[in-house]
Amino acid sequence: MYKAILITIVLIVQLSYSKIVAQTNIKGIVIDNLTGEPLELAGIKNAGTLKNTLTDREGNFALKNILQEDSLTISCTGYKTKKIKVDSSKNNLIIKLEKGRIDLREVIINSHYNNLTASHTLSRIDLDMQPVKSAQDLLRLVPGLFIAQHQGGGKAEQIFLRGFDADHGTDVNVSVDGLPVNLVSQAHGQGYADLHFVIPETIAGYDFGKGPYYSGKGDFCTAGYVAYNTINVLDKNMVKIEAGQFNTIRGVALLNLLSDNAKNKGQSAYIAGETLYTNGGPFDVPEHFNRYNIFGKFNTNIGADSKLTLSLSSLSSGWRAAGEIPNRAQAEGYIKDPFGSIDSSQGGYTSRVNANIKLTSKLKNDFTWENQAYYSHCYFNLISNFTFYYADPVNGDEFGQHEEREIYGYKSTLTHQDYFRNATLTSTAGVGIRYDYTHPSWLAHTLNGDSILNFIQLGNVKEANANAFIDETLETGKWLFNVGLRFDYFNFYYLSTAPASDTVAVIYNEVNPSQDKSIISPKINIQYTLNPKIQFYAKLGKGFHSNDTRVVIANLGYQILPAAYGADLGINWKPLPRLFINTALWYLYLQQEFTYGADFGDESVEPGGKTERKGIDISVRYQMNNWLSANLNVDLADPKFIDSAGGHNYLPLAPTLTSTAGLYYRFKNGFNGGISYRYLHNRAANSDYSLTAYGYFITDLTINYTTKKYEIGIAIENLFNQKWNEAQFEYKSRLKYETTAVDEVSNTPGVPFFAKLKLSIFF
Repeated sequence: MYKAILITIVLIVQLSYSKIVAQTNIKGIVIDNLTGEPLELAGIKNAGTLKNTLTDREGNFALKNILQEDSLTISCTGYKTKKIKVDSSKNNLIIKLEKGRIDLREVIINSHYNNLTASHTLSRIDLDMQPVKSAQDLLRLVPGLFIAQHQGGGKAEQIFLRGFDADHGTDVNVSVDGLPVNLVSQAHGQGYADLHFVIPETIAGYDFGKGPYYSGKGDFCTAGYVAYNTINVLDKNMVKIEAGQFNTIRGVALLNLLSDNAKNKGQSAYIAGETLYTNGGPFDVPEHFNRYNIFGKFNTNIGADSKLTLSLSSLSSGWRAAGEIPNRAQAEGYIKDPFGSIDSSQGGYTSRVNANIKLTSKLKNDFTWENQAYYSHCYFNLISNFTFYYADPVNGDEFGQHEEREIYGYKSTLTHQDYFRNATLTSTAGVGIRYDYTHPSWLAHTLNGDSILNFIQLGNVKEANANAFIDETLETGKWLFNVGLRFDYFNFYYLSTAPASDTVAVIYNEVNPSQDKSIISPKINIQYTLNPKIQFYAKLGKGFHSNDTRVVIANLGYQILPAAYGADLGINWKPLPRLFINTALWYLYLQQEFTYGADFGDESVEPGGKTERKGIDISVRYQMNNWLSANLNVDLADPKFIDSAGGHNYLPLAPTLTSTAGLYYRFKNGFNGGISYRYLHNRAANSDYSLTAYGYFITDLTINYTTKKYEIGIAIENLFNQKWNEAQFEYKSRLKYETTAVDEVSNTPGVPFFAKLKLSIFF
C-alpha cells in the first residue's frame, strides 16, 4: 500500500519536473523575407498557453515558459501568417514572413498593444488599401484630416483636424523618419509643414495620434501628430511615368545601388528621384508648377548589435498662382469664371535640403539606444495679394514673404524592457535639442512680384528648443498603464532690422529681443482589453504649441507657451471577424490661441482667447471578402471661443463635420483600385457665422492593372466634375474700381474633373 503511494508520488514529481525542465524562454526577431527589414508589431501567439506578445520597433520579441511541444503563430498586418514548432535548442529565432494581402480576420485586438493600437492598425490597413497619388494624399490617409491648397500648388497645404483650422501645421506635429517638418516662426505661418520634399513612393508606413497624449511628441502636438517612415530596403526597382490633363507630367524612379550580396551583409542603399510639371487646372494664369525631388538612403550594420541609417534629400519647386478671389469678383465682371485672376504676379519658389543620420544600438540587459542628428536648409519666397486695393489704393496690397533658414537638431532615446512573471515594464527616456536660425526673414509691400516698396517686417529669428521626457508602460494581464512626463524649454530671439520709417518697427522699439519659457506636460493613458474583440482606452494629457518668435517678443513674453489639455475615451471593437471599429469621444481645451496678422494691411499682434473643442471620431474598416474592402470615417467637432459672447464664439474655418469613405477591390488577375469620397460640411467663416465657408462632396476613382513586371492605371479626381471651393477665407478687400472695401469670403476654386494615366515598370 505505502509502496504504491510512494511510487505514485515519485511519478508525479518526475512528470512535473520534466514539464519544468522542458520549459524554456525564447527570444527572436521577425523580418521581411525579401528585404530582411525588421517588422514592428508582429504578433507572436503561443498556441498552447494562448499567451502572446508583439515585436518592438526592431522586430524583437520574448516569450517565457514555452514548452517543447508548443507551437507559435506569427502574424503581421500585410503578411502571410506563419506557424512554427518550438525548438528548445534554438533560443534566438529568426522568423521570416512573406508579404500577402491584408486579412482583417488576422487582426487581433491585443492586450500588449501600446496606446497607439488603433492608429497602427488603421494606418497599415489604409496604406495597403488606398492608392497614394501624391504627397497630399499622404496627409489624407489620416482619418479626419483634411487639407486645402490655395496658392499655386507649391505651398504647404492648409490642415484641418479635430475642429482645428491648423493653418499650415500650427497644431499638427509632422515628421519624416524623425526629421521635423514643421518650421517654427516661419515667414508665412507658425508651424509651416511642407511635405513636398517627400516622394510618396518611398513611404513604407506612417503612424498618427490625435490629441496631446504622447511623451515623445512636443511642439505643435495639440490636435495630433503624423509620423512617416521611408523605405529602408527596396524589394525591387521601379520607374514610373504619369501624364494627365492640364499639361501634367510626372516621372519617378527608385533604384537599388547595392547588390544582393551587400544586402545579405546588412547593407543597402537606394536613390529615388521625382520630377513634376503641371498647370494645376484651367486657370487663366497657368500655374507652371514644377517640382524636383531627389532622395537617397543608406543602411549598414555596425557589428552585431548596431545599425546606422543615413538619408539625404533635396526639393526645388517654383510656381505661379491665380490667388484667392472674392466671391463677388465673377458676378460683377472682374473675372470671367472662377479660374480667373486679379493679380497675376502671385506665386513663389521654395527649396529644402535635408540630412538625417540615425544610429540604433542593442545594448546588454535589454536596453536599446537610439541617437539621431539632422540638418535642414530651407529657402522660401512667396508673393500674395488677398485684399487688392484695400490698404494701398494706388499700388495695390501685394506683399512678399521671404526667409532663408538653417535647422540643427539632435535627439537621443534609451529604452529598456523588464519582464516579470505576468507583466512587462517598458521604460523610455529621451533628450533632444533643436535650433532654428533665419537670415533674414521679412514681410514686404511689393509691386509686380519683384519690386519692394517698403518692408513691413525685417529681421533675424533665432529659436532654440531643449527637451527631455520619460515614459513608463506597464502591461499586465488585460491592463496597460502608460505614464509620461515631458519637459520643454524655449529661447526666442528676434532682432528687428526694419528701417525706423516702417510703421511696424515701433512694435520692437526698446523691447527685449530675447525671451524664454519652459513647460511641463504630463500624460496618462489606460487601456483594458476585455477579450480579443473589445478594448477600452482612456487618455489624458497636456500639450502645447509654441508661438511665432515675432509674436513672443512683441508681446513681451506674455503667454509664450499656452497649454492644451485633452481627454479621450474610446473603444476598439471587432464585432465580426472582418470588421474593425474605432470610436473615441474627446475634449480639448486651449489656454490661448494667438492670432497674428502676418499679411499686408494687418499688423496687429493680439491673443485670441481661450478655446474648447469636443467631438466624436468614428472609423470603420470592413472586408467583405478576399478581394473587396471598405472604409468609413466620420468626425464631428464643436469648436468654440470660451471668452466670447454667444453668437460671436465661432472659430473661423474650424471643421464641424467631415467624412471620408471608399470601396476598394483587388482581384487575383491583377486588377485593383477603388472609388472614394471626401465630404466637408459648411462651417463658419467668421466669429459670428454671418459668413459661410461652403462645404463640398468630391469623388475620386482609381483603376489599375498590376503584374510583377509592370503596372498601368488611371486616376480620376473629382469624378463627377463638381464645382467646389478648396480654400476659403474672410477678407476685407477692395477691387480696383470700388470706392469702399467689402468684407466677404474669398476662395480658391477646387480642381475640376482631372484624369491622369500612369505606367510603372518593376525590375
